[in-house]
Amino acid sequence: MKFISFLLLIILIFSLLSCNSGNEHNNAVNARLKIKPDRFNVAFLIMNGTYNTELTAPFSVFQQTQFSENIKAMNVFTVANTLKPISTFEGIRVLPDFDYTKKNLPQIDILVIPGAEHRTDSDLENVVILSFVQKVDEKALYMTSHSNGAFVLAKSGLLDTVASTTFPSDFDRYQKMFPHLNIKKNSIFVHDGKYITSAGGAKSIDAALYLCEVLYGKEVAKTIAKGLVIDWEVSNIPHFIAQ
Repeated sequence: MKFISFLLLIILIFSLLSCNSGNEHNNAVNARLKIKPDRFNVAFLIMNGTYNTELTAPFSVFQQTQFSENIKAMNVFTVANTLKPISTFEGIRVLPDFDYTKKNLPQIDILVIPGAEHRTDSDLENVVILSFVQKVDEKALYMTSHSNGAFVLAKSGLLDTVASTTFPSDFDRYQKMFPHLNIKKNSIFVHDGKYITSAGGAKSIDAALYLCEVLYGKEVAKTIAKGLVIDWEVSNIPHFIAQ
């Protein structure tokens, strides 16, 4: 009995230390990122196999809002179910800013789900991921995805009554897996309610600029695009916006 009690004490101490370590990390990230309360909090859901472009392209767009005046800019950060480095599909190692399974995660106003290697298979069986996405959806202003990130939103039951799109070569699998969905195959991005889905790849930047136009207006979106050497005009992009 004494040994069991001692073992339970060791486990409790280890758990407390792990929890405190995670909280200290999150607090340090809050300070490093200078997360400001008067901004939109934009979280990128990443994991091993995340595609570079669908992380970095919209991340760059949203980060640019911090250089515009007289708008509610964005705090931009990454979240994962670990604090250990993750490796993108192309091999870049990224250190997540927050572990969403720990406490002290900032309130998320906009969730971005980039495409990833296993978004259409094992990710859809990961209850931790799906539960997190569903929880964020309860309070988020916008839920967005790029490429096969739409599969996660669909599996979470969030796209049942809205139009959506995904990576072009995944249309057949998307339709077969979710036959009830309203899929727009000729659109680079689709906006229906609080959900914005995109074809992904380099076109992820179009969906991100569009969201900036929704939040801040055309002129601000054009200014952000100019900072990235992009000639932005939403009417030139094949898209669908639900009325």
